[in-house]
Amino acid sequence: MKSLPRILMTSAILFVASLFVFPMWKITLEAPQYPDGLAMYIWIDKITGSTDYTLQNINILNHYVGMKKIEPESIPELQYFPYIIMGIIGLGLIALFANNSKVYLLWVVIVVVLATLGLYDFYLWEYDYGHNLEATAPIKLPGVTYQPPLFGTKWLLNFKATSLPSTGGVLFGISILLGGTAWWIRRKK
Repeated sequence: MKSLPRILMTSAILFVASLFVFPMWKITLEAPQYPDGLAMYIWIDKITGSTDYTLQNINILNHYVGMKKIEPESIPELQYFPYIIMGIIGLGLIALFANNSKVYLLWVVIVVVLATLGLYDFYLWEYDYGHNLEATAPIKLPGVTYQPPLFGTKWLLNFKATSLPSTGGVLFGISILLGGTAWWIRRKK
């Protein structure tokens, strides 16, 4: 039981590091013309799809309603986010070696704040992406916007859009719980 906080913190650090291996977010579009759906995976440093042509197909669909083209190289967060994750891992290692309840708590607070800021930034990107439409779009419907949901499912015309954390995002969330549990157990000692 004495080493349990360190085991939990080690697991938390490994779960954060999983973001280098697994995508953090998944947005799926389903429609009659795409019965298998189009799945877009957002990683900490890139955007991929369920096929080599997923992103191209999404960009073609977006063109018709006036949405911006998704160009991963133009998204600054994909450039600096890996460094933020490395920083979180580094702070986690400091907390692990300190093995102090206050340092564990500080790590959890920093990670929660960064995760909240990341989700807010993602929401703003989705908002801009779905609301700032080209005036010259081939399909224009007054008052209609195409912002995908932050969490959950939403209908966008005939597309069912689902946006949820992917494997890396789920493991990242669990890392916060593990760090919080390490703090709680260490605090009791």
